[in-house]
Amino acid sequence: MIPEIKDLADEYVSYIRLEKNYSSYTVAEYEKDLREFLAFLHEEHINVLDDVEYPVARLYVTRLYDRSFARTTISRKISSIRSFFKFTNARYGIQDQAFRLLFHPKKEERLPAFFYEQELEKLFDVTVGEDYRSLRDRALLELLYATGIRVGELVTMEMQDVDHYLGIVKVMGKGRKERFVPYGSFADDALQQYMDNSRPQLMKQKKHSMLFVNLRGDPLTDRGVRYILNDLMERASLHTKITPHMIRHTFATHLLGAGADLRSVQELLGHRHLSSTQVYTHITNEHLRQTYLQTHPRA
Repeated sequence: MIPEIKDLADEYVSYIRLEKNYSSYTVAEYEKDLREFLAFLHEEHINVLDDVEYPVARLYVTRLYDRSFARTTISRKISSIRSFFKFTNARYGIQDQAFRLLFHPKKEERLPAFFYEQELEKLFDVTVGEDYRSLRDRALLELLYATGIRVGELVTMEMQDVDHYLGIVKVMGKGRKERFVPYGSFADDALQQYMDNSRPQLMKQKKHSMLFVNLRGDPLTDRGVRYILNDLMERASLHTKITPHMIRHTFATHLLGAGADLRSVQELLGHRHLSSTQVYTHITNEHLRQTYLQTHPRA
């Protein structure tokens, strides 16, 4: 017997959280996309997933365009719902043609945002201090920039994943794919200070092995990392939006700008496909072009 649509949605969300081990941020985004789609089905008086055919899928995407969503957002929503139908097809034989036949919107040519070195230094400057919070924030920022890891990989890192002797961290990436990423002396010093002098005090008799903790001693969440970075931006008087992924973009851009080869950066970032890494070459090329135009006498 096939469950009700709402129960199928709940089962799918549990599946991507527990079995696929998606980050809490990704699960929240997928769940939000799915709830919006279910609300649309309710409005259209569709109560059975097998009734979702291609014209229904097209109508839903048209509604998304009517709401002025960015093409990247619409593409993600299509992927979310396509994944849901793939899941229900595999478990209950529900037809999944409708969203498989949809084309993704053509991507906008938008380069990933990153920090210049001078901007990044301002962020590091506001983490200077010997109090527990400053030590934690500096270690967090140093590790993000030193390794380029995703926020979901950072908040699932445990104490034993840090190898001070070799200067590497063990990272559990997408699809539970494990990799080892090196980090430098600045990050090592910040991590040592945090692990020795800050984390034990922040823990407040709490017992768990997660590396980064909040001010109550509980494991730091994706949202908590975003709050910390926004606070650092405000204190540094940098008037731009920041996300943990922006630090990841900065890591890759700075490496390629200094001469690192594309394959090495791909391995460090944990990208499955080289095409995912190649976007950063456009950033460095554009930076070179702007530098040329601004400095060459006959540009």
